[in-house]
Amino acid sequence: MSESYVRHGYGTVRPYLYGAYELPGFLADVFGATEIERHEAGDRRAAHVELKLGDSVLVVEAGEIPPEHDTTEASVYVYVEDVDTVYKKAIAAGAESISEPETQPYGERSCGFTAFKNTWWVATYLNR
Repeated sequence: MSESYVRHGYGTVRPYLYGAYELPGFLADVFGATEIERHEAGDRRAAHVELKLGDSVLVVEAGEIPPEHDTTEASVYVYVEDVDTVYKKAIAAGAESISEPETQPYGERSCGFTAFKNTWWVATYLNR
């Protein structure tokens, strides 16, 4: 996809997340996300960061959010090649477990955890 009206040419639907300044680093370490754009706030420890994760883009408002902005906690469902490895990385990086990796009757191995006030549901599709 290379739509001229879409920032960076891909990802017409993007999760928009709020979290600590360290959230983009967590996403890089745990999921292998790569930063494609960053704008630092000059007056506080905060940044607007866009990260590519697989064929998707995550938008992150990281750090100190001005009090006039409302923030929303989110749930994000992410497919990965190896759910067990991602889960272990997330827990080692300080995420709190909701559910350990388990094979589901609908053909996925999935887990859940919370990190930076957001919920992450992670799965590997097994019926390839």
